[in-house]
This record gives sequence, structure tokens and C-alpha cells, in this order.
Amino acid sequence: MLVVTTEKIEGYKIAEVKGPAFGLIVRSRGIGGDIMAGLKSLVGGEIKQYTAMLEDSRKEAMDRMIKNATEMGANAIIMMRYDSGEIGTNMSEIVAYGTAVIVEKI
Repeated sequence: MLVVTTEKIEGYKIAEVKGPAFGLIVRSRGIGGDIMAGLKSLVGGEIKQYTAMLEDSRKEAMDRMIKNATEMGANAIIMMRYDSGEIGTNMSEIVAYGTAVIVEKI
């Protein structure tokens, strides 16, 4: 599956637009992580547990988006983006989305 953040893919033409594809994941920070983050925020610096959690979440959201596009019959996703938000006080939502298309090599 070709996944790009651009409107076009060099060397390909868009033969068909299948529609929006997305992958969503919601993750909760554990109480241990919250305590460690609170302590780390006192001295400053990167909170590696959260960085790792968000990296994993982005990968999972992208995998889910690719699965969604594959089920639609697409072979590429254009205009791919991420969005994120918080739910409550300890949950993060990550969504990967783009336009599922069928491309053909020129």
C-alpha cells in the first residue's frame, strides 16, 4: 500500500477514488505512568514512556487505516494525516486518515 501525504504520487495516475479511510486508536496512560510523568515534569525533559506510547499508537492507527483502505479495494492512500486529542484526563486518541484510491503506474 502506497501511503503519501501529498495529493498526487509521482509516476502514478489516480484511476479511482474509493473514499475516506481511517484508523483510530484510544490509549490510556496507566497510573504508574502518570506518577512518573508528574515527577519528570518537576525537573523537565522528555517523558519517554509517553513518547513510546504515542509512537506505538500512531503505528497502530496507520495499520488500521491501511486495513480499512485495503477492505475498500484501494492500493494507495493520498493526503494522509494524523490527528490527536484527549478523552477525559488520562486517555489519548490518535486517528490516521486519508483518501483511499486506486492508482496505476504511468
